[in-house]
Amino acid sequence: MTAPEGQQARPLPLRERKKLRTRTALEDTALRLFHERGFDATTLDDLVEAVEVSKRTFFRNYASKEDVALAAEIRLWDTYIETLRTHPMRGRLLDMVRDCLTSAVRELGPDWDRRFIATRRLIAGTPALRDRSLLLSVTVPDRVVEVLEDRTGIDGRQDVRLRLVGELALSAWRCGAKNWVAGRGFEGRRGHGGTEMLIRRVEEAFAAVPGAVALPVR
Repeated sequence: MTAPEGQQARPLPLRERKKLRTRTALEDTALRLFHERGFDATTLDDLVEAVEVSKRTFFRNYASKEDVALAAEIRLWDTYIETLRTHPMRGRLLDMVRDCLTSAVRELGPDWDRRFIATRRLIAGTPALRDRSLLLSVTVPDRVVEVLEDRTGIDGRQDVRLRLVGELALSAWRCGAKNWVAGRGFEGRRGHGGTEMLIRRVEEAFAAVPGAVALPVR
């Protein structure tokens, strides 16, 4: 979590710093090995040997080989949901979920965008990861609606607008993130501009929602 404005973030305790270094090493090494050798051809033994940790340490941090490969995406969605739980409730609900999503991206740190692009490239060539990534993303609207129901007191089963907010937020994210990863609209370079350019692309997608709804048939 980022520190409140005007305050400096407290340094993590030594034990937490060690855990973070281990997770970073596992995620970076996993992405490198999966790209070099292929996801299926790289065993869990290969990964833990390369990082010099035990399988027990691995399973303290990840449930499976798929989870370490998709760690950048998993962290995005978990951070997004946690941000939704505490973000101030004001204005339009769709604007609030947009702000929570962009805040989550900023909170993930300066190196997250590199891991996210590497993850998306890996997913594109790995059917098992593509299926797992799709399953992760389709659960996001339900998680969003659950938080919004709790915070607004609105029953999403009775008011379809609440469920639409969750679905629209995921759709806007997908459109913006795909354009950013592909380099559309910015010198044609994949992921160029870092997280701030990603946020810009996502905000553009959210801003296009009303126009998309009103788009006429010709």
